[in-house]
Amino acid sequence: MAAHALAHEPTPPRALPLREARTRLTQVIAMAELTDTVTLVTRDGDPRPIAAIVPASAARSAAQARADADRLATVTAGWARRLDELHRQSSRRHAAELRAVTAALAEVWAELDRRVVPGSDPALARLRAAHADLLRD
Repeated sequence: MAAHALAHEPTPPRALPLREARTRLTQVIAMAELTDTVTLVTRDGDPRPIAAIVPASAARSAAQARADADRLATVTAGWARRLDELHRQSSRRHAAELRAVTAALAEVWAELDRRVVPGSDPALARLRAAHADLLRD
């Protein structure tokens, strides 16, 4: 029972000089279509490839990969802008909340200073020292 030509591992690329590729173009294209063969076209006498004849599915895949990469870059840039804006908003909100808490604590310490003589309560002195440490950081 014969397996489908695309079900097996693709054959490694083969090199073909340009002159021979011109002569056998129909055959080379049929090989690409039927067996997923990639043919590297070289200049006559030079082993370095100058072009390739690839199955259409491989060419579409490369084009699709580029399109996907472009789409991903666009989406990523959009999310990065959104995250930057949320970070700025959060920072502003956090700074405002921190100022409000600091002001409230200052009022509390002022009221405690009016009601309790500073230094008379060791637990309160420890709290004051801890608060002072937090304000320095």
